[in-house]
Amino acid sequence: MSRKTERFPVETANSLWHIYKTVPFWKVMKNFIIIQLARYTPWPRLKNWLYRTFLKMKVGEETAVALMVMMDIMFPEKISIGRNTIIGYNTTILAHEYLIKEYRLGDVVIGDEVMIGANTTILPGVTIGSGAIVSAGTLVHKDVAPGTFVGGNPMRVIRSVTSQPEEEW
Repeated sequence: MSRKTERFPVETANSLWHIYKTVPFWKVMKNFIIIQLARYTPWPRLKNWLYRTFLKMKVGEETAVALMVMMDIMFPEKISIGRNTIIGYNTTILAHEYLIKEYRLGDVVIGDEVMIGANTTILPGVTIGSGAIVSAGTLVHKDVAPGTFVGGNPMRVIRSVTSQPEEEW
């Protein structure tokens, strides 16, 4: 299953060279400052308020985003995180990718009660279903079905969590 991204071709130099034609400089600066504040903030309520208020992200109640998580600085409004979800330490969530001949944008949708392990990278255009578990250090390059335990690089299904009691993983 491919990621759901919108493609924007560029004619001359690589797409990153054209960055401020794709996103306003002052938006990136504001987002960078807010994200850096949130990365070091130890209070989940304050962090979620910063994300919702200044970055226009959708963040569910009781969701905990760990220290040093890096949200997409150019298009954070394309990130949606459900309720009672944990995003592990130093995870990166991207809603854009700049390539040589094009750039791509895609929504990232993370469901309710999802566990994302530390040092995970989530690429644009993926959906992680409710109740899923993503092992630490995983590159999430395609959708994750609800109630599935995935991990690795390349990411693969380890087991279906819905059929296993929580104590057994």
